Amino acid sequence: MCLAIPAKLIRVDEQMGTVDVDGIRRDVSLLLLQDAKIGDYLIVHAGFAIHSVDEAEALASLQLLRQMAALPEAQKP
Repeated sequence: MCLAIPAKLIRVDEQMGTVDVDGIRRDVSLLLLQDAKIGDYLIVHAGFAIHSVDEAEALASLQLLRQMAALPEAQKP
């Protein structure tokens, strides 16, 4: 199973970029996106940015993931 987490694009260097999720940074390929720019939220899979998402949607998803991570083990399905 794959989990897509929105990541903010913070640096672009030709066809590569750096994304950030809560201070964790990763280099990703931008070959599959024509118009990715700094500040965009991207969905990354297997090292490739595959889709751009709206900032409000990205922030809501990240907040939900934080809430789920904070649940005690007994409450997790």
